[in-house]
Amino acid sequence: MSWAWEYVPDEETVASGAPPAFLTAVEKMADELVRASEALHLHGPAYQDADEGAKHAFVDGGFFVYMVTPRAELVTIWQITPDPGLDA
Repeated sequence: MSWAWEYVPDEETVASGAPPAFLTAVEKMADELVRASEALHLHGPAYQDADEGAKHAFVDGGFFVYMVTPRAELVTIWQITPDPGLDA
């Protein structure tokens, strides 16, 4: 297994209509979260503690809600929120 990230339930549901530059920032941060999670949870599938729950990450143009699931070696993005003051 290898660490990855994905939109939940899917990209169309979560990211539909978001400005492209904002999506790029979200996906870049998601890549960074994957690298950090992989370094922190070296034996991900053997992880025994409870997951940390939902967290927020702020990027240029807004923020997103994500969760790290070490046993699945997965970062999931559940919601993205572009700054309403910025143009698409």
